[in-house]
Amino acid sequence: MSQDISGLSFEDALAELERIVKGLEGGQQKLEDAISAYERGAVLRQHCESKLAEAEARVQAIVQRADGSLAARALP
Repeated sequence: MSQDISGLSFEDALAELERIVKGLEGGQQKLEDAISAYERGAVLRQHCESKLAEAEARVQAIVQRADGSLAARALP
């Protein structure tokens, strides 16, 4: 469970985070396992938030021209 998450897509990270939440809600894990899962979940949440922020920036970079066509605005 300590594998690097930087290569995970948003969808894969979210799916893993959902599995962790379900496991924690079940309350059947040993304390140490629950703490490790919570730590992993916190990292996954941060990764998902970062991916969402990147996507939002890309969407905001699309601007509509006066003629109705779309163009990508350069990101800072």
